[in-house]
Amino acid sequence: MQWRSQNPQIQPDLSEANLKGANLEGVNLSNASLSRAVLSGAHLTAADLSKANLSNADLQAAELSETNLCLAELVVVDLRGAMLKNADLSGANLIGADLRGATLNRADLTSANLIGTNLSNTRLRWADLTGAKLAKANLSQADFYQANLSKANLSHATLYQAQFVGASLYWADLTQADLGESYLSRTYLFSANLQGASLRGTDLRWANLSKANLEGVDLSAAKLKGTNLSRANLSYANLTNTDLSYADLTRTNLRGTIMPDGSIHS
Repeated sequence: MQWRSQNPQIQPDLSEANLKGANLEGVNLSNASLSRAVLSGAHLTAADLSKANLSNADLQAAELSETNLCLAELVVVDLRGAMLKNADLSGANLIGADLRGATLNRADLTSANLIGTNLSNTRLRWADLTGAKLAKANLSQADFYQANLSKANLSHATLYQAQFVGASLYWADLTQADLGESYLSRTYLFSANLQGASLRGTDLRWANLSKANLEGVDLSAAKLKGTNLSRANLSYANLTNTDLSYADLTRTNLRGTIMPDGSIHS
């Protein structure tokens, strides 16, 4: 099925429409209603879906590269395996969406609402998630290589074995997050809040955690070689069996911290 818009102003009501595999490349559906529509495998490259309502829609394996989804309603949408490279999702509402295995490389997700979203095994390389809401999201094994997550809210999120190499997490909220066995080498976590988070077995080699709040964090068996922990709060953290060689501990708060040898710092 092919449909190419001849009228750039068209804003139809396509709720519950079956557009599986449709060619909608470049179509203007800004403000349109597509709730519960079937768009699996549809081609929507460079389409304008800004402010469109796609709640509960099926977009499995859809082609959405360079698509404008700014401020779109994508609540509980199915985007498993979808291609969203360079897509604009800024300010979009993706609460409860399923994005497992989707590709969002270089996507704009600034201030997007991704609370409770399933992003496991997604590719978010070089994506911009500044100020995004990711609380309680499932981000296990996601790839955030050199992504920007500054000021993002990742509290209580699952980030198990996620890849953050070279990513920016300045002032990010990671309280109570599960970062076990994740890869954060050369990551920027300046002034990030990781209070109560799990970083067990996490790779933080040469990362910048200056001024970060790591109070009560489980860092047992973590790799901290060359990590910048200057002026960080590590009070009551667990550093059992960690590698702190070449780490910068200048003015670091170590009150009550369990040190690598098992002793408790006074």
